[in-house]
Amino acid sequence: MDVGAVVFDLDGVLVDSEERWDEARRELVADRGGTWTDEATHAMLGMSSKEWSVYVRDELGVDLSPAEINDAVVERLVEGYRRELPLLPGAVDAVRALGARWPLGLASSSNAPVIALVLERTGLDRVIRVWLSSEEVPRGKPAPDVYLEVARRLGADPGRCVAVEDSTNGIRSAHAAGMAVVAVPMRAFPPAPEALALAARTVDGIAEVTPEVVAEAYAAHAAGGVG
Repeated sequence: MDVGAVVFDLDGVLVDSEERWDEARRELVADRGGTWTDEATHAMLGMSSKEWSVYVRDELGVDLSPAEINDAVVERLVEGYRRELPLLPGAVDAVRALGARWPLGLASSSNAPVIALVLERTGLDRVIRVWLSSEEVPRGKPAPDVYLEVARRLGADPGRCVAVEDSTNGIRSAHAAGMAVVAVPMRAFPPAPEALALAARTVDGIAEVTPEVVAEAYAAHAAGGVG
């Protein structure tokens, strides 16, 4: 059996955004008199907006409601994206090449307005059939909810999907959904070795996620050699 669909993460896979999110949160915490901690960056990787906004309030001491925290951070991020979209090299071409062969989805922890902006600016809204923010499902990554829902909306068996992920929580999420995973590790925030071991293939960047790599990852996963 062939691959049923390919599902991308957004941050760290298509856009070089994890540091942008980190910067926007750090600025808000500083502006509101909170205290940033050494573990905050890694703790929030993959969290949904509902989860990280509560974390910023409760763990970092920001005196706003989670909804206000979310809105303030997203506003800072979107302003930056409108000035300059931090696309990773080869991202658009890679997505288009895979879209010529398989149905595509996107499962992201970013807020819906951020996802919509990126897809519109790149033209990938005409290539990616289904996209979903984890704020729209009960649990964020590393829970499998967002990947399972994207597969359902695509009409694809999760076990026949290949996910493209970069972070510890993202890899765990896609793997828990039963998908084969192609890992594209972030240089700034690399995934934990035990999470990376769950991937069927690991490449150095999105430009290397070719149809051949996706097919090889699915074959390895289907053969039971991964995870």
